[in-house]
Amino acid sequence: MDPQSPAPIETPRLLLRPFTDGDLGFVLRLVNEPSWLRFIGDRGVRSLEDARRYLDDGPRASERRHGFGLRCVVPRDVGAPAGMCGLVRRDWLPQPDVGFAFLPEAWGKGYATESARAVLEDARVRLRLPRVLAITNDDNRASIQVLERIGMRRDGTVRPPGEDRDLLRFAVDLAPGAP
Repeated sequence: MDPQSPAPIETPRLLLRPFTDGDLGFVLRLVNEPSWLRFIGDRGVRSLEDARRYLDDGPRASERRHGFGLRCVVPRDVGAPAGMCGLVRRDWLPQPDVGFAFLPEAWGKGYATESARAVLEDARVRLRLPRVLAITNDDNRASIQVLERIGMRRDGTVRPPGEDRDLLRFAVDLAPGAP
């Protein structure tokens, strides 16, 4: 691993590590899954080169700029990427938000909950963030359940710039003494 790369986040079952060029095929598949396109949106990733651009302009740029970003989630018993999870900094939200997406074959195994919980702990301990948000469509029941499991509470709605639909906004306070 590159000495400039951030340290992985580890849980008993998962490794959340920075993306590498070896993950390009996985990223290409994930961002074109019907669930991604429905709930997150089309990122225009149609080739391995597009996947590299997506990583360079998104997760890798965020790690350099903010010290956090989306990470590749690898179940230890499988050894291959199953999804992504991490913090995203959007200029239209007042705090970073936790995001996650997994391949369909990884659904129902608790990976989203376990990885998102680990990301929140990293946000609290390493990054010392006082508050983290999350956004999701009101019909994305699986994501809403994950957010509630990790202690996030509904905090209103937000309309992203250029969109015609509000998203549910969730929040969790991470500062000591927070409820």
